Amino acid sequence: MNIPNPALVTERGARALPRLPLLLLCAAYVLPGIIGRDPWRNADLAAFGQMAAMASGRTSWWTPTLGGVAGDTGLLPHWLGAGFITMLSPWVDPALAARLPFALLLAAVLALIWYTTFHLARTDAALPLPFAFGGQADPVAYARAISDGAVLALMASLGLLQLGHETTPELAQLAATALFLYALAAAPYRPVQSRLAVLVALPALAGSGAPSMSMAMGLGGTIVCVFSSYPQVRRYAPWIAAGALLAALTAQVLGVWRWRSPGLDLAQLPGIARQWAWFMWPGWLLALWTLWRWRRHLLHRHLSVPLVSLVVALGANLAMGGSDRALMLGLPGVAVLAALALPTFRRSTAAAVDWFSMLLFTAAAAFIWLMYVAMHTGVPAKPAANIAKLAQGFTPQFSWPALALALLGTAAWIGLVRWRTGRHREALWKSLVLPAGGVALCWLLAMTLWLPVLDFARSPRLWVQRIAVHVPAGACVAVPGATAATVAALEHFGGWRVEARRDAAPMSCAFLVLITRTRPLPATPAGYERVAEVQRPAEREERTLVFRRLGER
Repeated sequence: MNIPNPALVTERGARALPRLPLLLLCAAYVLPGIIGRDPWRNADLAAFGQMAAMASGRTSWWTPTLGGVAGDTGLLPHWLGAGFITMLSPWVDPALAARLPFALLLAAVLALIWYTTFHLARTDAALPLPFAFGGQADPVAYARAISDGAVLALMASLGLLQLGHETTPELAQLAATALFLYALAAAPYRPVQSRLAVLVALPALAGSGAPSMSMAMGLGGTIVCVFSSYPQVRRYAPWIAAGALLAALTAQVLGVWRWRSPGLDLAQLPGIARQWAWFMWPGWLLALWTLWRWRRHLLHRHLSVPLVSLVVALGANLAMGGSDRALMLGLPGVAVLAALALPTFRRSTAAAVDWFSMLLFTAAAAFIWLMYVAMHTGVPAKPAANIAKLAQGFTPQFSWPALALALLGTAAWIGLVRWRTGRHREALWKSLVLPAGGVALCWLLAMTLWLPVLDFARSPRLWVQRIAVHVPAGACVAVPGATAATVAALEHFGGWRVEARRDAAPMSCAFLVLITRTRPLPATPAGYERVAEVQRPAEREERTLVFRRLGER
């Protein structure tokens, strides 16, 4: 029995977002931060260090290590980054070369979400109700408008802003998840493409370090297909099973079957709830509205397909004690669900979203500009003093191209606000233009106006240079138990041979580096003499102690 859906859309409401503005908005979201910065601390630096070590021949491509310690993430993303470094060397800086394929992956995610939503919005259950005297939206035009909204919803997600611009395996996992959703969505319309897509997506997800999530998504996708009302979709279920089998074989061959779940402590639940609230903002509000307004359609594919990835991601996030990187794989599903809320919005709700977004992101952009002016002029004095305190030793660097891009982005935002506050009420995607445009604006401003100071604070280059004053090039440096990011920084920026194994023999290297936050400082190990105490930029508590073996010069 056909259940009426809540969508009422006029022909004028289903107009598509003009392609050039949409492409420029995507470019403003994807491109800033690719050029002009070093890999930043923690996961971004650790992943790049692994790729650089593979490309330079310091470690095996099949069983890579950093400082003698084996990595614990998927090989496929590291091969991708290392391959680009190898191909583009020596013409392109290794950090930029490694970042390029991941920028392409982020762009692919946006494109795949568009096509996924386009196919789901064309299903019979998702189409808006016809009007008694005509004038309703054309199905294809309606699907395009909803797809534009899904892309905007994904770009507006706060959780994707930083993680989506890193050179980490999780971005490859996100691309594989988006490809899997496309495969499910396109099954009734593109049988060949959808079969190839699922045979690539699930193994790629497993080979990128998420084999358990790959199996779970394969199971969820199979269930959706088995109970589908489309005969061609029911015949698609064996292909998903084949993709899951390939994923299991890929994980076995690449050796990525590892249990990374620390378990869930009930005391963590309030913190995880807060994480969900900000990480998936604003899409989760719209997704909940969709599930309520379309509650009689939960078993239809335009809801069940995005729910597959979302439920798996939420479950993995809980099982891994609140891992934001697992939660990121649910953002494509949230974006699709959020877009389906648009044809059910009331005018007052859309206006509330617009006003909140306009005030929030205008204030954020003004704050970024204020700090930029203070950084270069010393006025206002208090913000300038705060910057000097947080980034001691930083010298502001002025760049005309960065300023020009920031001014263009700000002018575009002002124009967008003027357009949205005018009489433009028909288009479905209108309520997500300001959230997506505001996120893109703030990212563009941060990666132009603030990039020098952010790079100063988050890059390990200056820290390694301070150590290099006391450690000669090519020396062996022991850093027992150090993080992968620390080892990557010392290997890549220092050019030293690093030994990070905890069980490595003492005195195995002429130099020993210890990183500590304890007070008093650790005693000098036997057989060594302390030669320096080094501090990272913008780091108050941490100290780096450099020791030299007695008799070594």
